[in-house]
Amino acid sequence: MSTTTEVPVWSRRLPVSVVFGLALAALVIAASLLSHYLAPFDPTRMAAGPRLAAPSAAHLFGTDEFGRDLLSRVLVGGRLSLGIGITAVVSGLFIGGLIGLIAAFAGRAVEGVLLRLIDVLYSFPDTLIALALVAFLGPGIENATLAIAISLVPFYARVTYGLAAAERVKPYIEAARLAGIRSSRLVRVHVMPNIGQSLIVMGTLGFSSAILSAAGLSFLGLGVQPPSPEWGAILASGRNYINKAPWILIFPGAAICVTVLSFNLIGDSLRDLVDPRRKGRP
Repeated sequence: MSTTTEVPVWSRRLPVSVVFGLALAALVIAASLLSHYLAPFDPTRMAAGPRLAAPSAAHLFGTDEFGRDLLSRVLVGGRLSLGIGITAVVSGLFIGGLIGLIAAFAGRAVEGVLLRLIDVLYSFPDTLIALALVAFLGPGIENATLAIAISLVPFYARVTYGLAAAERVKPYIEAARLAGIRSSRLVRVHVMPNIGQSLIVMGTLGFSSAILSAAGLSFLGLGVQPPSPEWGAILASGRNYINKAPWILIFPGAAICVTVLSFNLIGDSLRDLVDPRRKGRP
């Protein structure tokens, strides 16, 4: 039995936007992973320099209200922000993808119940779900990560169901069913290879949302708690000094923008490669 598997995205020629996005993402990831070696000071060390000192040779990004070196905090904060984003996206994609596949192949009754549940959850904004969960679970990096992951589940469940439902009506699926192949093997061997690259693209796009959600929760005091140097927490601590020391907001804000931009460029371009009909569309 033969299956019609599309040419993998990564075997095609990558456009300039993907290369640029990959370069930015690689720079952010490398700086975050090597942050403990690149950071000139302990990110939680107070009085590493004068309070609210402007960027200088001694402190390239300046210092915050406690005299902590801002460059060190932004570098180490990237490790926290990326860790939250990756963990939340992988968890949300796994749980949502599993729900979507079950809904597509477990029968009409199960499909109806799961789709109604997905529709109810999908009617609420991701941020609202994350805020409600963190308010219930309490602030902290683990609870924030869990809340963001759960908030992504409805989106990934709906996307996976749509992709799997489109595959299940194709002739090779009908032939596999007639050959007596069980649904679990059918999904694992035949369906996942055909929808896997689309899910990877959706995961890449969702990573940007996860980074923004993590920063938003920390900014509101519901995510990573002080003195941990997460980007959103740094922004929150510097909002009272926006006129006197704007660099406290500029540098972590720029880090968030560069990270989100890089993964959006990668995700949008890969989405065009997966579905060439979308090329040139917003």
